[in-house]
Amino acid sequence: MSNIPAEHVSREWDIVDASGKYVMPGLIDGHVHVTAATADLGEMATWSPTYVAAHTARNLRAMLHRGFTTVRDVAGADFGVAMAVEEGLFEGPRVVFGGKALSQSGGHGDMRSMGMNMIDPHQCCPSIGIVCDGVDAVRKAARDQLRTGAHHIKIMLSGGVASPTDRVDSTQFSESEILAVVEEAEGANRYVCGHAYTARAVNRGLRLGVRCIEHGNLIDDESVKLFVEKDAYLVPTLITYERLKADGEAAGLPAASREKVDTVLHAGVDALDRANKGGVKIVFGTDLLGAMQVHQSQEFRIRAQVQTAQEVLLSATITAAELIGFEGKLGVVAAGAIADLLIVNGNPLEDVTVLADPEASISSVIQGGRVVSTPAGLTAELVGQ
Repeated sequence: MSNIPAEHVSREWDIVDASGKYVMPGLIDGHVHVTAATADLGEMATWSPTYVAAHTARNLRAMLHRGFTTVRDVAGADFGVAMAVEEGLFEGPRVVFGGKALSQSGGHGDMRSMGMNMIDPHQCCPSIGIVCDGVDAVRKAARDQLRTGAHHIKIMLSGGVASPTDRVDSTQFSESEILAVVEEAEGANRYVCGHAYTARAVNRGLRLGVRCIEHGNLIDDESVKLFVEKDAYLVPTLITYERLKADGEAAGLPAASREKVDTVLHAGVDALDRANKGGVKIVFGTDLLGAMQVHQSQEFRIRAQVQTAQEVLLSATITAAELIGFEGKLGVVAAGAIADLLIVNGNPLEDVTVLADPEASISSVIQGGRVVSTPAGLTAELVGQ
């Protein structure tokens, strides 16, 4: 850009000399929880919303400086978080949010212990989910999230690790409840994403119209066929299991949840390989909680075990942009696109694992045409300032 004649340069543009470096689209993380300041999500639900917001601001800023210029939050972030970023009150990636996830009683979004009966359903309570049972209650919960501007609705199709009272291999919600959520989302021109691990839960969700599956560590060949047939997306989140195993206790993950990690820990890479070879649309995601969020970029290292550099990059750019409805605007370096760009020291198409170490590999982050970070040694000046 430094060779563009001055008379053709807007006075609002940043000029960056990136000689000898590589320019690529800003990264998109398709599965984050920006409000998750701890792995103990049940405890976080009792915190002050303003305290959680302070943690959220710090999480967002760190994500942006790791090169993620857009994230899709799939439980926790609301319209206020998205507005704070859009208006410059928080420095961070633009946030495509779904509000609170929908969970049945005793499901993955129900963080009550066995002896607790009360739950605070208030919209401003910093919990990641809403507990709802029955078609009418599920339909109302979906409408409430859509009312706040949610870009998608997340439902819990199976058990999970962080929830205290369910089994990972359970299926959750009845078919009629799932169909009700899908109907409400489609009526608002939005889509449903579903948390699911086992092939039974994944396949059930896909048959009922869920457009995107989160995790999917235990999928089978029938799952792959359904993904392709339904033109659905898979968002694996492999780094989170590695870190839950290593850091879960220190990060606040309750003992009951730590015991469930092994069920899904070693199957994720095989599931990614199966889906990739089967032609499934795969999106980059991380799903890290609390202090473990610093390992976000390590997902590149894990995926490189079974995917080519180009395949990994597509998952964090073009395919992710398609999922969130920004096709042609994000995830590309093209005329008319939003100027979310990274200037990197090495060529990620030759070795995508360079992105696993953002401090060493990313020279500059540009979001919406504005230089966010420019370390020493990289020339940058704002024209006309």
